[in-house]
Amino acid sequence: MPLFDLPLDQLRNYTSEVTPPADFQAFWDATIEEARTFPLEAVFEPVENYLTVIDTFDVTFAGYGGAPIKGWLHLPANREPGTRLPVVVQYVGYSGGRGLVNQETQWAQAGYAQLIMDTRGQGYGWKVGETADPHPTAGEVAYAGLMTRGAGSREDYYYRRVYVDGFRAVEAARSHPDVDDSRVVLAGVSQGGGIAVAVAGLVAGRLDGVIAALPDVPFLQDFPRAIDITPRGPYPEIASFLSRHRDRYESTLAVLNYFDGVNLARAATVPALYSAALMDDVCPPSTVFASFNAYGSGRTDSSGTGAAKEIEVYRFNNHEGGQEHHWIKQLQFLRKLLG
Repeated sequence: MPLFDLPLDQLRNYTSEVTPPADFQAFWDATIEEARTFPLEAVFEPVENYLTVIDTFDVTFAGYGGAPIKGWLHLPANREPGTRLPVVVQYVGYSGGRGLVNQETQWAQAGYAQLIMDTRGQGYGWKVGETADPHPTAGEVAYAGLMTRGAGSREDYYYRRVYVDGFRAVEAARSHPDVDDSRVVLAGVSQGGGIAVAVAGLVAGRLDGVIAALPDVPFLQDFPRAIDITPRGPYPEIASFLSRHRDRYESTLAVLNYFDGVNLARAATVPALYSAALMDDVCPPSTVFASFNAYGSGRTDSSGTGAAKEIEVYRFNNHEGGQEHHWIKQLQFLRKLLG
């Protein structure tokens, strides 16, 4: 895939036209308040993972609407008794679930607690999942996939439920006795990166303990541009839906605006390490830079600046991004942050 988006010097200064609705804050305040009316009821059941260096727990907690959300919690087996570990809450890419019990444990191998959230209604693609999406809109008319599910209203849109699940996953992780509830990191690739951005914005002023976000080639950013220019992946689901429902463009964008990562990124306050790949035709680099450039801009600290942030750019990569090379960057970022 050749370079197809804006040149890098323009990307670094690109500003999305996306702006939050007037009641954006009130909508999310009410959404989180409603979610918290359901007891979290986080349960951690030890399971056999066939690994000698990792202990794993089958996690269940109450997500949006009180629905049970699954996950894995991985802990280093050699942890000192009584020691509370920083935790990486990891969100999964589009169509994937939490995977098998020992499928992805790299953060625990690095010495962190690692909670992987299953994504409701997914797990049919590259990793298996076990969490249903029982919301009534699951049966509404929509394009195949999840991008237009419930898009007739902000209350029913699919990612409202997923973002709330992501918020509550942080609460679940913080509740485990081996986790340091003051050192929570949000991480994910693609859709997982987009959820990490959303949760970074949602926890600001609502939940303590989150100290960093690691959005890797994040999805769900700058919907209007993404719909117009993206040739491959989930964004074209929206374009295909609108090609048939020609009268719903404005109303659909109005709903998506409440879930656009650019708007949620503005509210974030914690340091972030992003990544972008310049040949990415699934999450185009301009959509990633739209989020990065907005990140933390809606809040300032005592010095008058927004959240600290960095971005790694992989010029010759598509949606795979930096992969193992970027993970080293993430480890270095957290080591520096945590001292």
